[in-house]
Amino acid sequence: MKKAIAPILDACCGGKMFYFDKNDSRVLFQDIRAEETNLCDGRSFKVEPDIIGDFTSMVFPDNTFNMVVFDPPHLRWWGKDPNKKPTGYQQIKYGVLRDDWRNTMANGFAECFRVLKPGGFLIFKWCEHDIKVSTILKLTDQKPIFGHKSGKRANTHWICFMKE
Repeated sequence: MKKAIAPILDACCGGKMFYFDKNDSRVLFQDIRAEETNLCDGRSFKVEPDIIGDFTSMVFPDNTFNMVVFDPPHLRWWGKDPNKKPTGYQQIKYGVLRDDWRNTMANGFAECFRVLKPGGFLIFKWCEHDIKVSTILKLTDQKPIFGHKSGKRANTHWICFMKE
C-alpha cells in the first residue's frame, strides 16, 4: 500500500475523473485494475490506484473510513467469455459488470458499509445506462438520505447514505 489509511476510501476509483486533485492525500484510491492505455480518440487513460483491490471483498477492517465513495461500473458486459477483456471506449473507461452483476453490486454495497464508520457517509454514483437506479438500490438494505440527477440526459445519480 502506497499511503497510510486515509479518512476517505474510493472503493473503485477508475480514472479518478471527478476529482479536483487525482492524488488527494485524504483519499485512499482502490481499484481492481492498474493500467494505462490510449482510448480510441488517441487520449491517454490511466487507472492508478494506491491499492489493487476488489470492492466486493476489501482488506480493510470494519469501521475504518469516515467516507466511502462508491462509483462502480454501470455497463453490462454481454461477452460470454469471463476471461475476455472489454475493448470498447466506455468499457475501458468505466469498467463493466458481468452476468452476476446483482451479486456483485449487493456485495459491493455490503463491503462499503462494512468499512464505513458509524455516522460516516457513503457517496454513491450510478449511471442508468443499462440498469435503473431503483433496481440497484434494492440491492442494499441501507436507505439513502438524498440524491441528485446530473448529466446530459439526467441519468447519472449522486446519492448520499449515512451509516447508522
